[in-house]
Amino acid sequence: MPRYNAPFEIHVHGDVPLRADVTFDQIQEALQPLWKYAGAKSLADGATSSYEEEPGIRFEQKEHMLQMCWTVAGDEDFRQALDEMCMALNELAEQGAAIEVTFYDTDFDEEEGDPDEESRDDFIMLFVGPNPAAIMQVQRDLLVEDVVNLMERHFEGAELGGVVAEIDKLFGDRFDALVNSLEIGRRPRGSGGTGGGPGTGGHGGGRRPRHLH
Repeated sequence: MPRYNAPFEIHVHGDVPLRADVTFDQIQEALQPLWKYAGAKSLADGATSSYEEEPGIRFEQKEHMLQMCWTVAGDEDFRQALDEMCMALNELAEQGAAIEVTFYDTDFDEEEGDPDEESRDDFIMLFVGPNPAAIMQVQRDLLVEDVVNLMERHFEGAELGGVVAEIDKLFGDRFDALVNSLEIGRRPRGSGGTGGGPGTGGHGGGRRPRHLH
């Protein structure tokens, strides 16, 4: 059922490449934690966002792409729904992907509120993929993008090859530490430059703009 007077507006944003053999029924089952949380009886019923300008949850069958730009009212218990969704999407994903989730504090008024009161806004980055190596690849690409964007304020991109190599080494070491216990596919690799994958990594406070298609 809809949650009235919920303490947060929660925005879920991300594109997840799915295997070519994935069916709509499988997607509906994987996303059940989200649409049930919204009080819907099916994915079709729950795919619409709280905001009309947001496209909501869509499956682009031609590209085999799950697209999410969807807002729901909720509380901290929504994190459990996210965990369940990610576990299910791991089974359907063709490649690694990042999903951004922003919790907007609906009770916080920056202009009229108590100056000593702090917003409970939160931002988390979730990762899904067919295996840990695919997930680590996305994490690596996002970190490279963040670091390069920061350092290019002071250095030319061509000067940052050593920094990217050190990041690759860190992820390579993490991969090697897992090899003995898991079969996780290929080792995360560099992208051939100082660029990275899509999105923005990390956690942080402050309000982040919603992403609209």
